[in-house]
Amino acid sequence: MDIHNLCEQDSLVAQYMSELRDKNIQQNKLRFRNNVKRLGQICAYEISKHLHYADTETQTPLEVAHTRTLDEKIVLATVLRAGLPFHEGFLSYFDDAENAFVSAYRQYREGSEEFDIFTEYLASPSIEGKTLIMVDPMLATGRSMVVAYEALLAKGTPAHIHMVSVIATDQAMEYVRTHLPEGKTTLWTCDLDHILNSHSYIVPGLGDAGDLLYGIKE
Repeated sequence: MDIHNLCEQDSLVAQYMSELRDKNIQQNKLRFRNNVKRLGQICAYEISKHLHYADTETQTPLEVAHTRTLDEKIVLATVLRAGLPFHEGFLSYFDDAENAFVSAYRQYREGSEEFDIFTEYLASPSIEGKTLIMVDPMLATGRSMVVAYEALLAKGTPAHIHMVSVIATDQAMEYVRTHLPEGKTTLWTCDLDHILNSHSYIVPGLGDAGDLLYGIKE
């Protein structure tokens, strides 16, 4: 599985990640959402370098120009709810992408730190033979993303899968690697953390992305 960590090289990704992690800057929810959206735009651009293009001719006011245009059908899939601003960033670059939405959430077992992943909602076009880009800001254990992917398989089998996160962990990358098709999956992350605590939260991480984006849920 190909893995791309965008923080391995200095760029504005590092600046936006620093602001997302800062507990004081996080109090500005608009800024937090905008930074997640901007990271989505950067990730979309980086992924675009690995897609297929076709030669075409474009009529200008003066002459025909030889150009190249994207030659893949893209489905942009998001794990609700925290993925929405990230999704918006991608969609502002992939104008013609079809869209899919999956709800996936943890339910902790009573008296235990163990949890199961459940999905309750799926809205998706066919993904058969298309390029599937799945986005979710926090890839902690990788289980929610894999469960969401398995739910999407009811809509077909994609030609290639790009899984994208703001922060991923070593454990999540290994889980995704062993549960998604070999040779057809690429993992992208803006940064990589190495620790999961007893509740499977990313450390140092940035906190609960959904709460920081939209407010605390009850």
